[in-house]
Amino acid sequence: MFYSMILKSLIRLVAVLVLIDAAHAQPITKLGLRIASAARQQIGVTTEYDSSYASLKYPGGDVAIHTGVCTDVVVRALRQIGMDLQKEIHEDMLRNFGKYPKKWGLKKTDKNIDHRRVPNLMRFFERHQIAMEEKLRVPETYRAGDIVAWDLGSGVLHIGIVSDKTTGSTPLIIHNIGAGANEEDILLKYKIIGHYRIKEGAQ
Repeated sequence: MFYSMILKSLIRLVAVLVLIDAAHAQPITKLGLRIASAARQQIGVTTEYDSSYASLKYPGGDVAIHTGVCTDVVVRALRQIGMDLQKEIHEDMLRNFGKYPKKWGLKKTDKNIDHRRVPNLMRFFERHQIAMEEKLRVPETYRAGDIVAWDLGSGVLHIGIVSDKTTGSTPLIIHNIGAGANEEDILLKYKIIGHYRIKEGAQ
Protein backbone atom coordinates (compact mmCIF):
# COMPACT_ATOMS: atom_id res chain seq x y z
CA MET A 1 0.00 0.00 0.00
CA PHE A 2 2.78 2.40 1.02
CA TYR A 3 4.81 1.68 -2.14
CA SER A 4 1.68 2.02 -4.24
CA MET A 5 1.09 5.52 -2.85
CA ILE A 6 4.69 6.51 -3.56
CA LEU A 7 4.40 5.20 -7.11
CA LYS A 8 1.21 7.17 -7.71
CA SER A 9 2.84 10.31 -6.32
CA LEU A 10 5.83 9.85 -8.61
CA ILE A 11 3.54 9.36 -11.63
CA ARG A 12 1.69 12.58 -10.78
CA LEU A 13 4.99 14.45 -10.38
CA VAL A 14 6.26 13.23 -13.75
CA ALA A 15 2.98 14.24 -15.39
CA VAL A 16 3.22 17.74 -13.91
CA LEU A 17 6.84 18.10 -15.06
CA VAL A 18 5.88 17.01 -18.56
CA LEU A 19 3.08 19.58 -18.66
CA ILE A 20 5.41 22.31 -17.42
CA ASP A 21 8.03 21.37 -20.02
CA ALA A 22 5.41 21.31 -22.77
CA ALA A 23 4.19 24.75 -21.77
CA HIS A 24 7.68 26.23 -22.14
CA ALA A 25 8.84 24.26 -25.18
CA GLN A 26 8.73 25.89 -28.58
CA PRO A 27 7.14 23.71 -31.27
CA ILE A 28 9.42 22.94 -34.20
CA THR A 29 7.85 23.89 -37.52
CA LYS A 30 8.56 22.51 -40.98
CA LEU A 31 9.74 25.97 -42.03
CA GLY A 32 12.12 26.12 -39.10
CA LEU A 33 13.52 22.69 -39.91
CA ARG A 34 14.01 23.72 -43.54
CA ILE A 35 15.94 26.81 -42.49
CA ALA A 36 18.12 24.86 -40.05
CA SER A 37 18.74 22.17 -42.67
CA ALA A 38 19.68 24.78 -45.28
CA ALA A 39 22.14 26.33 -42.85
CA ARG A 40 23.65 22.95 -41.97
CA GLN A 41 24.32 22.22 -45.64
CA GLN A 42 26.94 24.99 -45.54
CA ILE A 43 29.06 23.11 -42.99
CA GLY A 44 32.11 21.64 -44.68
CA VAL A 45 31.36 23.73 -47.79
CA THR A 46 31.91 27.24 -46.43
CA THR A 47 35.28 26.68 -44.78
CA GLU A 48 36.68 30.22 -44.63
CA TYR A 49 35.80 33.67 -43.33
CA ASP A 50 36.41 36.77 -45.44
CA SER A 51 34.81 40.14 -44.74
CA SER A 52 36.21 41.87 -47.82
CA TYR A 53 33.84 44.06 -49.83
CA ALA A 54 32.75 42.36 -53.05
CA SER A 55 30.70 43.43 -56.06
CA LEU A 56 27.76 41.07 -56.45
CA LYS A 57 25.20 40.43 -59.13
CA TYR A 58 21.64 41.42 -58.24
CA PRO A 59 19.41 39.78 -57.25
CA GLY A 60 20.72 36.46 -55.96
CA GLY A 61 24.30 37.67 -55.68
CA ASP A 62 26.81 35.86 -53.47
CA VAL A 63 30.51 35.61 -52.78
CA ALA A 64 32.28 32.30 -53.46
CA ILE A 65 30.51 29.55 -51.52
CA HIS A 66 33.71 28.42 -49.77
CA THR A 67 33.95 31.73 -47.95
CA GLY A 68 31.83 34.51 -46.45
CA VAL A 69 30.84 36.04 -43.13
CA CYS A 70 28.23 35.34 -40.46
CA THR A 71 25.48 37.11 -42.38
CA ASP A 72 26.10 34.96 -45.44
CA VAL A 73 25.05 31.86 -43.45
CA VAL A 74 21.66 33.49 -42.89
CA VAL A 75 21.35 34.87 -46.43
CA ARG A 76 22.19 31.51 -48.03
CA ALA A 77 19.85 29.55 -45.76
CA LEU A 78 16.88 31.84 -46.36
CA ARG A 79 17.43 31.81 -50.11
CA GLN A 80 16.75 28.08 -50.01
CA ILE A 81 13.27 28.77 -48.65
CA GLY A 82 12.61 31.43 -51.28
CA MET A 83 13.60 34.60 -49.41
CA ASP A 84 16.38 36.66 -51.03
CA LEU A 85 17.58 39.05 -48.32
CA GLN A 86 19.75 40.93 -50.80
CA LYS A 87 16.64 41.90 -52.76
CA GLU A 88 14.30 42.26 -49.75
CA ILE A 89 16.64 44.51 -47.79
CA HIS A 90 17.67 46.56 -50.81
CA GLU A 91 14.05 47.27 -51.74
CA ASP A 92 13.07 48.04 -48.14
CA MET A 93 16.03 50.41 -47.76
CA LEU A 94 15.16 52.19 -51.00
CA ARG A 95 11.71 52.93 -49.60
CA ASN A 96 12.74 53.48 -45.98
CA PHE A 97 16.41 54.46 -45.94
CA GLY A 98 15.98 56.61 -42.85
CA LYS A 99 14.82 53.66 -40.78
CA TYR A 100 18.07 51.75 -41.20
CA PRO A 101 21.31 52.22 -39.19
CA LYS A 102 23.78 54.86 -40.40
CA LYS A 103 26.91 53.32 -38.88
CA TRP A 104 28.83 53.46 -42.14
CA GLY A 105 28.07 57.04 -43.18
CA LEU A 106 26.26 55.94 -46.31
CA LYS A 107 24.02 58.37 -48.21
CA LYS A 108 22.30 55.70 -50.31
CA THR A 109 21.76 51.96 -50.53
CA ASP A 110 24.44 49.52 -51.66
CA LYS A 111 23.04 46.20 -52.88
CA ASN A 112 26.50 44.64 -52.68
CA ILE A 113 26.86 44.95 -48.92
CA ASP A 114 23.65 46.14 -47.20
CA HIS A 115 22.33 42.59 -46.68
CA ARG A 116 25.71 41.43 -45.36
CA ARG A 117 25.66 43.75 -42.34
CA VAL A 118 24.23 42.48 -39.06
CA PRO A 119 22.50 45.73 -38.01
CA ASN A 120 20.65 45.85 -41.33
CA LEU A 121 19.48 42.25 -40.99
CA MET A 122 18.31 42.98 -37.46
CA ARG A 123 16.37 46.04 -38.57
CA PHE A 124 14.78 44.18 -41.48
CA PHE A 125 13.70 41.29 -39.22
CA GLU A 126 12.33 43.76 -36.65
CA ARG A 127 10.30 45.46 -39.37
CA HIS A 128 9.04 42.45 -41.33
CA GLN A 129 9.40 39.23 -39.34
CA ILE A 130 8.75 38.21 -35.73
CA ALA A 131 11.01 39.84 -33.15
CA MET A 132 11.09 37.74 -29.97
CA GLU A 133 11.80 40.39 -27.37
CA GLU A 134 11.45 38.48 -24.09
CA LYS A 135 13.58 35.91 -22.26
CA LEU A 136 16.56 36.22 -24.57
CA ARG A 137 18.71 34.03 -22.31
CA VAL A 138 16.13 31.27 -21.80
CA PRO A 139 17.15 28.41 -24.15
CA GLU A 140 13.64 26.95 -24.23
CA THR A 141 12.31 30.03 -26.05
CA TYR A 142 14.39 29.21 -29.13
CA ARG A 143 13.44 26.78 -31.85
CA ALA A 144 15.03 25.44 -35.02
CA GLY A 145 15.33 28.02 -37.77
CA ASP A 146 15.23 31.04 -35.47
CA ILE A 147 17.84 33.74 -36.05
CA VAL A 148 19.94 35.13 -33.21
CA ALA A 149 22.18 38.21 -33.04
CA TRP A 150 24.90 38.84 -30.46
CA ASP A 151 27.15 41.65 -29.32
CA LEU A 152 30.65 40.17 -29.07
CA GLY A 153 32.02 43.32 -27.49
CA SER A 154 33.96 46.32 -28.81
CA GLY A 155 31.18 47.04 -31.30
CA VAL A 156 31.45 43.68 -33.08
CA LEU A 157 28.10 42.05 -33.86
CA HIS A 158 27.41 38.46 -34.89
CA ILE A 159 24.43 36.50 -36.24
CA GLY A 160 23.53 32.83 -36.66
CA ILE A 161 20.74 30.28 -37.03
CA VAL A 162 19.31 28.03 -34.33
CA SER A 163 19.83 24.33 -35.02
CA ASP A 164 17.37 21.51 -34.37
CA LYS A 165 20.13 19.81 -32.35
CA THR A 166 20.73 20.60 -28.69
CA THR A 167 23.17 20.23 -25.84
CA GLY A 168 20.82 19.43 -22.98
CA SER A 169 18.09 22.06 -23.28
CA THR A 170 20.30 24.53 -25.15
CA PRO A 171 20.06 24.51 -28.95
CA LEU A 172 23.22 24.56 -31.01
CA ILE A 173 23.90 27.44 -33.39
CA ILE A 174 24.93 27.23 -37.05
CA HIS A 175 27.17 30.20 -37.82
CA ASN A 176 30.47 31.45 -39.21
CA ILE A 177 32.48 33.29 -36.60
CA GLY A 178 35.84 33.01 -38.33
CA ALA A 179 36.51 29.42 -39.38
CA GLY A 180 33.73 28.73 -41.84
CA ALA A 181 30.23 27.42 -41.15
CA ASN A 182 30.02 25.34 -37.98
CA GLU A 183 27.40 24.01 -35.55
CA GLU A 184 28.32 24.87 -31.99
CA ASP A 185 27.08 25.42 -28.45
CA ILE A 186 27.44 29.22 -28.34
CA LEU A 187 23.89 30.51 -27.78
CA LEU A 188 24.60 31.80 -24.26
CA LYS A 189 28.31 32.49 -24.75
CA TYR A 190 27.82 36.11 -25.82
CA LYS A 191 25.37 38.92 -25.12
CA ILE A 192 22.18 38.24 -27.09
CA ILE A 193 20.75 41.40 -28.66
CA GLY A 194 18.20 39.95 -31.07
CA HIS A 195 16.00 36.88 -31.56
CA TYR A 196 13.88 36.57 -34.69
CA ARG A 197 11.55 34.05 -36.28
CA ILE A 198 10.55 33.93 -39.95
CA LYS A 199 6.79 34.12 -40.36
CA GLU A 200 5.03 31.16 -41.90
CA GLY A 201 4.20 32.15 -45.45
CA ALA A 202 6.72 35.01 -45.49
CA GLN A 203 8.96 33.25 -47.96
